[in-house]
Amino acid sequence: MDATLSSFALFALISVALLFDVLNGLHDAANSIATVVSTRVLRPHYAVAWAAFFNFIAFLFFGVHVAQTVGTGIVAAEVVDAAVIFGALMGAIVWNLITWWLGMPSSSSHALIGGLAGAGITKAGLGAIVWKGLGITAAAIVLSPLLGFFLALLLVLGVSWAFVHSTPPAVDNFFRSAQLLSAALYSLGHGGNDAQKTMGIIAVLLYSQGLLGATFHIPFWVVLICQAAMGLGTLVGGWRIVRTMGSRITRLHPVQGFCAEAGGSMTLFLATFFRRAGLDHAYHNGRHYRGWRRPQGRRRALETWLATLSLPGS
Repeated sequence: MDATLSSFALFALISVALLFDVLNGLHDAANSIATVVSTRVLRPHYAVAWAAFFNFIAFLFFGVHVAQTVGTGIVAAEVVDAAVIFGALMGAIVWNLITWWLGMPSSSSHALIGGLAGAGITKAGLGAIVWKGLGITAAAIVLSPLLGFFLALLLVLGVSWAFVHSTPPAVDNFFRSAQLLSAALYSLGHGGNDAQKTMGIIAVLLYSQGLLGATFHIPFWVVLICQAAMGLGTLVGGWRIVRTMGSRITRLHPVQGFCAEAGGSMTLFLATFFRRAGLDHAYHNGRHYRGWRRPQGRRRALETWLATLSLPGS
């Protein structure tokens, strides 16, 4: 075990981890609210409050399987120390700030995974990596946008068939209400999946300092502060990315908005239940299939795809 940190240094490092969690919520607020804002189902400030609430209560519905994967399934726990965690967090934070400034949707979780892998390799070489866990996560980075894309496509086809005899006003009214449910489910899945990345980071830090005993686990207070930080970031809202998601990729009717959010939330739920950290970025591409008709939509979709595949090391 590496040198024990002072109480101040430990508190400071946990604070950096929570800063990442806040930025994660801010950066990814667009996932949860851009659709309901662009279809005018909710005003922006009501939308972020709606999303933040469901981000926070996600711990009531999900376990901490993803946190366990991040804590022990990417880099060997015995390799992780304060320097590795600091490097991983700063790499992810810098990437989040860059993509936020550019208004580019990207995956905060994948940035953190890449930062953790890069910092681990820097300290102990390639032998520090748990290749099975990283390999599955890397595969999920590619598969999750595809899964979100096809789920949203299938949902639109199914909904179009089911409501073929309904009048446009009836369909519009129904799916405006349904979007509240789909946005809530997406925010629930996002909080249950993304907040756990920071839980895993803080827990492995505590474990490296001998504060968790002989068994790696996620303390409940860590769960609460990470969910709260995620909710706070979502409440602030990343408005640059909201504008990109809401209007620069594709124009959405409430039907398409519902299907995009439902497809993304289904992918998030699957990811969380299968205990993997990678399947968290499907929503962006769930909305892209229709945006390919517009040149600007194609360009933004490609930018988002490349950002999704990014794994910045530290």
